[in-house]
Amino acid sequence: MTITIDTPMFHAAAPASLRAESIGLTPAEFHDRYCEPNGPVKLSDWTPLGHRAGTATLEIADHLRTVTATGNPVAALTSALYDEGYPVEILQFHQRRTPDGLATFVQCEFNGRRGWGAALADDPAESTIRAMIAGINHLGSHF
Repeated sequence: MTITIDTPMFHAAAPASLRAESIGLTPAEFHDRYCEPNGPVKLSDWTPLGHRAGTATLEIADHLRTVTATGNPVAALTSALYDEGYPVEILQFHQRRTPDGLATFVQCEFNGRRGWGAALADDPAESTIRAMIAGINHLGSHF
């Protein structure tokens, strides 16, 4: 499902450090930098399994990996990526309800580089998975 993001509202929901980092970006630039899912990790499919749970099918290095996120989608995705050779650490996690859905912001670290990812979805687990993938892909040129 694709949700159109009201970028000023979405940006206002972001944590202070991300707002400071993104000062001066146009809405399109903010979206391209922090929300764009293109990169080495792709979400091929998301199937909700109830509140804060779901199954994500990921495409990583030209093969599919299924991750079941129950209770803690951050731990599930981090573990799956580690198994695939992508030891990504989540440094900050923020989730806020907005009029358009649940906004999730994650700061990821890989090989000493840090980057933010953001996403908006109705389902908390889906929003988390999408934000993590956006953050990981923000660092993707260094995988």
